Amino acid sequence: MGTRSSGGTPRTVLLGADDVRRAVSRIAHEIVERDRDLSALAIVGIRSRGDVLAQRLREALRVHEHVTVPLGALDITLYRDDLTRIGYAPVVHESALDFSVDDKVVVLVDDVLFTGRTIRAALDALVDYGRPRAIRLAVLVDRGHRELPIRADFVGKNVPTRATDDVRVHLVEVDGRDEVELVAREQVIA
Repeated sequence: MGTRSSGGTPRTVLLGADDVRRAVSRIAHEIVERDRDLSALAIVGIRSRGDVLAQRLREALRVHEHVTVPLGALDITLYRDDLTRIGYAPVVHESALDFSVDDKVVVLVDDVLFTGRTIRAALDALVDYGRPRAIRLAVLVDRGHRELPIRADFVGKNVPTRATDDVRVHLVEVDGRDEVELVAREQVIA
């Protein structure tokens, strides 16, 4: 875990590339331990980094368990409860679920679990596609500060943060590197 500063803002590397790889592998093993019958399993990632992590989980299951499970991606933009706060012309990406979620055990994947609002939106979006037998949540980082009663079933790393901090996940497929960093921000008292 290293610390660096950029323009006076302290940054701490929480996970390096090997740590991210190990966390994904561990989560894949935990999924198998929990649901040994993988025939009903499906993995769905929340865009834009949860879907990348979902692909990695699927690949880890393929390599270690010799099974290929259905993979999907959800865009939750229109399900967010803060849509009017993020702008009047939000960028909406395509959801891709080319399989039925009915009676599946769906592992919903995101990069960071914070307030729980993104996950609430993803649950709403997912049930529009059908009725899964169960929905489990896998996250690379759980940083606390929940505003809704949501918890992850599978966590790569629990990180204590302040509400004002920023946890940034960088993945090779999107950002050219695998790294999770904490950017400490000063709390502004009004």
